[in-house]
Amino acid sequence: MKISTIQLLEELKDRTENHLQYAQTLLQKPENELNFRISTDSWSVLECLEHLNRYGDFYIPEISHRISSSATSPQATFKPGILGNYFAQSMLPKEKLNKMKTLKAMNPIHSQLNKDVLNEFVKQQQLLLELLEKAQHIDLEKTKTAISISKLITLKLGDTFRFVIYHNERHIAQVERILNNI
Repeated sequence: MKISTIQLLEELKDRTENHLQYAQTLLQKPENELNFRISTDSWSVLECLEHLNRYGDFYIPEISHRISSSATSPQATFKPGILGNYFAQSMLPKEKLNKMKTLKAMNPIHSQLNKDVLNEFVKQQQLLLELLEKAQHIDLEKTKTAISISKLITLKLGDTFRFVIYHNERHIAQVERILNNI
């Protein structure tokens, strides 16, 4: 499966802009709603976003470093890697969401959180948009990034973007479900 690089980057920018706008609407909500949890072992809105911020803390500097040190030229098409495509596709929200375990360091359950989490998420979405702009000038296949669970495994930059942004989408859908239960 090959996709137009321009189309891929545009789709990822659109998704990221939607995440950014949605997060900005959440800033209007009272903190008690943002800290509401459906059950004692479920995440609140702020915990969902804190989880995404923790991933962003790894991926945004990693992507930025790889883009700035890439000496490649952009290509017209992007072909996902087998592993990268699997990771990215597994993140997309589905009707019947498959629950996944998260790493202990990435699990914010029962953290004391406030709207600083939202402000950080907004900032990270803005940085992602800047990185997507810069990515237009390099090869999304030849430029590789490490992944958060192992520096030994690398993914094509295009797959890393897809994974991070689809992961954001997955938890934004979770946030919407939480808010629908208030």
